[in-house]
Amino acid sequence: MKVWFKLLLVLTLVLSGLTLSNVVQAAGGEDEEESINEKFGLPIVVYGGTLNDDQKQEVREYLNVKNPEMVEEITVTGEDLVTYIEGEDRNARMFSSAKITRKEKGEGLVIERATPENITQVTDDMYANALLTAGIEDAEVIVASPVKVSGHSALVGIYKAYEVSGEALNKDRMEVANEELSIATKLADEEGMDSEKVSELLTEIKKQIAEQNPATREDVEQIVEEQLAKLNIELSEEDRQLLIDLFEKMRELNINFDGVKTQLEQISTDIKNKIDEVVGNEGFWQGVQDFFRNLFQSIADLFK
Repeated sequence: MKVWFKLLLVLTLVLSGLTLSNVVQAAGGEDEEESINEKFGLPIVVYGGTLNDDQKQEVREYLNVKNPEMVEEITVTGEDLVTYIEGEDRNARMFSSAKITRKEKGEGLVIERATPENITQVTDDMYANALLTAGIEDAEVIVASPVKVSGHSALVGIYKAYEVSGEALNKDRMEVANEELSIATKLADEEGMDSEKVSELLTEIKKQIAEQNPATREDVEQIVEEQLAKLNIELSEEDRQLLIDLFEKMRELNINFDGVKTQLEQISTDIKNKIDEVVGNEGFWQGVQDFFRNLFQSIADLFK
């Protein structure tokens, strides 16, 4: 009788926990109407030019566009791709879409992939790093796609949104930012590095550039080598040179990362939190597994 009572108590607690979880999720899902910052105008939603009408509506839902009149909607195509990024293919298929809400200076960047299962290569932190390189420092950006894509073309849509809003971005910086994104995904793919580790490396190099203000290519190379050693990252010679060439271009463009130290620190914090969360989740799910194993064992023991 005592065993059955304990079993009933355990099952009640489990079901109560599931019910409470559902209630919390439902409460968290309640929509709130956004306030429009009149200084910057309406948020801009950029749709990939390859989307059909059904896919476009699907993306609206992902980007939480309830009333199209409360956003400015534009489309990004292969023609825009070659306009902003030299050497790209104007026949490229564009699915990645984004909603951009400009923020007051100092508010920083908030990046979210509404469909992380469909943005297969570029992470939130990779987007944040590339946007800082391009000169975008204060904005909320949500990226989505109805089909599986790498996520690279979203950057071009964001560039176009800024042009439409009347804020010109430096073309050289945009191209370097695009190159940075390509190298980041290449390192994660070909070198087998964890995506968070790639973002951590790029962020730490930028922080050191802001701190040391390198005057020569040799200075840049030293910073890159120091951060690779500090993070225990081993790269092929080819990829080392890619990194050095990338940050040398940033040095030549005189990109002032000192002015975005706060954003870089925030990216660093986000990356560390994600790494800690993954480690914590492993322990949590092990606990869940052990709990149910013991539960099923208790039930089996009743019939012995």
